[in-house]
Amino acid sequence: MPGDTRDVLNQTPSFGDVNLFSADAPLRGALAAFGASTDADGLAEFGARWGAAERLDLGRLANAHPPILRTHDASGRRADRIEFHPAYHALMAASVTDGLHASIWDGADPSRPRARGHLARAARHYIVAGVESGHLCPMTMTSAAVAALVPAPDHLAAWLPRIASRSYDPSFRPWYEKAGVTLGMGMTEKQGGTDVRANTTRAEPTGGGTYALTGHKWFFSAPMSDGFLVLAQAPGGLTCLLVPRHRPDGTVNALHLQRLKDKLGNRSNASSEVEFDRAFGWRIGEEGRGVPTILAMVQLTRLDCAVASAGLCRMALVLALHHARHRHVFQKPLVDQPAMRRVLADLALESEAQTALACRLAAAFDRSETARTRFLTPAVKYAVCKAAPGFVYEAMEALGGNGYVEESPLPRLYREAPVNAIWEGSGTVMALDVLRAASRAPEEVVGLVAELAEEAEGLPGVREAEADIVAALQAPDAEARARFATGRLAALAAAASLATCAPPAIAEAYAATRLARERALYGANGIGAVTEVALGRALG
Repeated sequence: MPGDTRDVLNQTPSFGDVNLFSADAPLRGALAAFGASTDADGLAEFGARWGAAERLDLGRLANAHPPILRTHDASGRRADRIEFHPAYHALMAASVTDGLHASIWDGADPSRPRARGHLARAARHYIVAGVESGHLCPMTMTSAAVAALVPAPDHLAAWLPRIASRSYDPSFRPWYEKAGVTLGMGMTEKQGGTDVRANTTRAEPTGGGTYALTGHKWFFSAPMSDGFLVLAQAPGGLTCLLVPRHRPDGTVNALHLQRLKDKLGNRSNASSEVEFDRAFGWRIGEEGRGVPTILAMVQLTRLDCAVASAGLCRMALVLALHHARHRHVFQKPLVDQPAMRRVLADLALESEAQTALACRLAAAFDRSETARTRFLTPAVKYAVCKAAPGFVYEAMEALGGNGYVEESPLPRLYREAPVNAIWEGSGTVMALDVLRAASRAPEEVVGLVAELAEEAEGLPGVREAEADIVAALQAPDAEARARFATGRLAALAAAASLATCAPPAIAEAYAATRLARERALYGANGIGAVTEVALGRALG
């Protein structure tokens, strides 16, 4: 007898109630190899919380109901407030409770703060990115902003206890009345973009290290934060300022929100345009030293971009594997079909390399490996973030039409994927940063490349990659070849990371298909011998 036409057959069950840490063998291997294995029990509890079906659904709801700007109240007075769906606040509260906004500063001395625990935090950031990435913007900026506040110890001492608090307080009141605060950033302007030295916002001294800001910002991130690090032109040049949402007397500061950006993705997170009408701000660091001051923050935000993109790719892979294990085609599971199996294994190989690379970079921050953080932060951000859109698309295609409809999480992941490659420095900016650092310390970068090659010794294409990178960075047309050098540097670093934390077959397959020759489309790379290993690890 034929079944009822309303029967649902051969469809994948909903994804949820999965431990996102325990099921991730590549992440566990990277943490064990790079120094965070002692945190395994806490991460297992964390992975269970964030893999719960209810938590995953909060990500859907926060993006289905994006924030709304209220510029004025019913009486015509300026309000400059943003309303968020309760799901967004629930995610923010959960991430603050879990320390994503500040755990690297736990126990820090405000007079001499030193960040610790980058790798343990990166593992959490990576897991959460696959659940919902938009709310991670204020998590990242709050965490990174502490580094920029170091030149202003008095302000850091006042703000750090509230930054490090595990209390999420979204109320609209002065920061000094709250147990917990978040911080945002305002750097770019419409006439300059990446060229922040073209900023026209003015900062007029008003005495005692305070300033009145007049101007605008084209991108003002997380505008409901309690304070913002802003670049403006003071008499001594481009300067960093801390601009609170409320003035010291408790009145609302003159931050006039113009509109919210209608973004491709990152829908749960509010990004705005703002005008300053003699807004109050404190100087952070010396006048004219705004860029070096803010770069201490940017270095950490770039690490988070790379980690989050690796997390997005991991979730896309997990969803593709989940579908392939449950969907039957031609009388057997899709995951057992040779062509699809090769595609999924190739994706798994790429994801494992991204995970290893991002974790190794986070470990370099913990180990104070200055050369690695200086040269590899832009290179890793470049490579991992730029790979994400294509990766997520390929995972979406594995689901066919079901991956393309909005009931699936994959369209949201796909829309989210480009943002980390664009924010905090686009691909070209990252490549030029690598080149600039190499030109300032040529012997140091050659030494780092040699060190990476030694770690990856014996893998296919390693010595060729080493020669390519050095030659490109030293070439007369080095600027034109900067992207090539940066991509090769990241691939070599990924091979070195895998050589340390993954099975030898995984490292060899990655090097053979990414270093020794130009990478082909997913599923067309010659990884047949490692298919079973890659899929076994990806499936947890």
